[in-house]
Amino acid sequence: MNTKNAKIAVVTGAGSGIGRAVAVELLDAGWSVALAGRRPETLAETAALGPDGACLAVRTDVSKPEDVTALFAATVERFGRVDLLFNNAGTFGPGGVPVEELPYEAWRHVVDTNLNGAFLCAQAAFRQMKAQDPRGGRIINNGSISAHTPRPLSVAYTATKHALTGLTKSLSLDGRPYGIAVGQIDIGNAATDMTARMETGALQANGEIAPEPVMDVADVARTVRHMAELPLEANVQFATVMATAMPYIGRG
Repeated sequence: MNTKNAKIAVVTGAGSGIGRAVAVELLDAGWSVALAGRRPETLAETAALGPDGACLAVRTDVSKPEDVTALFAATVERFGRVDLLFNNAGTFGPGGVPVEELPYEAWRHVVDTNLNGAFLCAQAAFRQMKAQDPRGGRIINNGSISAHTPRPLSVAYTATKHALTGLTKSLSLDGRPYGIAVGQIDIGNAATDMTARMETGALQANGEIAPEPVMDVADVARTVRHMAELPLEANVQFATVMATAMPYIGRG
């Protein structure tokens, strides 16, 4: 595949779920994609879904600065530039644990992955996008419905997703002089392994366990692609994509 004129994306958490769906959507649209994740075997599975030569799989723990540096260096070496970062890697952490029982190590793991990892990847993307010619690019952060409204017993995940909104706003402002557009997609109940439990029963704010509707993850991927393919003079600052009937509006 000739990737000379292709747009170049870095997708974190690309080995499964939303990350894989977005990577495949971009590949199908002619992008070249650097796939980042902690498990080489699942990255290879994602890469196999795209055209030959259009993917680069890089084993990456986004919470480690040296891994993030290596990811962007490998991407630029292979493809020459970075036009898009989809900051998607994340973890929910231990679910259903009361705040007074949550181990600090579990809190730290969620913060390191969801917030520190997003910062490190955005920082590396800024450095590259400012330096390349033509200058600029786009960052899309995966926020979550929990960037707005928490689920019960989800203090670490909710705190990091609220913080991610602040990161998005600050990056969006600081990127203006350099042609770097930054937005956020807040996703609710896309059908992935992470949300499989929603269909069988999830804890509600009133203490009940109830099944929740989910949506096709491909609908999320198409939204990310729309955001990604806008000219840099336009930006979707915040988008919310959710299963229509999920308990979000009026949650609790």
